Amino acid sequence: MAAPLPLILRNPSPLFAPIPTKPPLRLPNTHSLRHHYTPHATTKSFSVLSLSSTSTTRSLSPILNSSKMEGSVTTGNEITEEVSESTTEASLSGLKKIFVAGATGSTGKRIVEQLLARGYAVKAGVRDLDKAKTSLPSSNPALQIVKADVTEGSAKLAEAISSDSEAVICATGFSYGWDVFAPWKVDNFGTVNLVDACRKVGVTRFILVSSILVNGAAMGQVLNPAYIFLNIFGLTLIAKLQAENYIRKSGINYTIIRPGGLRNEPPSGNLVMEPEDTLSGGTISRDLVAEVAIEALVTPEASYKVVEIVSSADAPKRTYEDLFGSIKQR
Repeated sequence: MAAPLPLILRNPSPLFAPIPTKPPLRLPNTHSLRHHYTPHATTKSFSVLSLSSTSTTRSLSPILNSSKMEGSVTTGNEITEEVSESTTEASLSGLKKIFVAGATGSTGKRIVEQLLARGYAVKAGVRDLDKAKTSLPSSNPALQIVKADVTEGSAKLAEAISSDSEAVICATGFSYGWDVFAPWKVDNFGTVNLVDACRKVGVTRFILVSSILVNGAAMGQVLNPAYIFLNIFGLTLIAKLQAENYIRKSGINYTIIRPGGLRNEPPSGNLVMEPEDTLSGGTISRDLVAEVAIEALVTPEASYKVVEIVSSADAPKRTYEDLFGSIKQR
């Protein structure tokens, strides 16, 4: 699950200074999405780049095999589901799930909530089942909560993801502490384990939430305060970059999203999307990062791309089709 940033990064503006934006591009009048993952019913779409507009949550199809489950102890390689008494198993007829790793983290939780609001069936992979029970909308019949620790290897993760998942969104992050190897265990080996698990069960779509400046050395940003600070904790950005490289060589259909400094406040301004190794500063709301991750699932132009994102009041409002389409593959 995504680690909370230290105090200095919770208000990241000193480290991630605003960046200049390019001249306005064309301004579409409509927001058109081509869906790769077709949910069971039709819904009104979110606004192009903001979560502030109202949208109607579509009704879900009838639940099959609904049963109340108590939290239980696992044995062997079983995957435990922890569901409140009012929760039924999210097994929707003909509808595969989106697996979210790090689902109780600050960004992962928002991804889960937005997926559910848009009518998707969600499988939330978490390390702490008790935390998930209280922090996620566990009474939603479209949500299935499973124990999934990315540091425990690909075999157990494959059981958690299983063949009923259609795509994986990775929003994990290490927890700050005295373990200097934590960034590598979670942000590197953990991400690799997820990709390998996808291969085992035939999942071919993978979305990773990473960070700008992961390739800061190649960008000439070794003296950037944010690059220095984030790498103090076990070379975090280098661990993330190595995981990205593994994803790109794996053959899986990926989208790697590198946000700037993360803010917990609601979105402000419009989305700025640039190619990899471009942005060295700027901030963005976690809500908007979650929206970009979901839009990557349904926008064909997002496939096999690495994008860097921040928000800016001066940026033009553009469709996701236009934004992802403007990024060239390398």
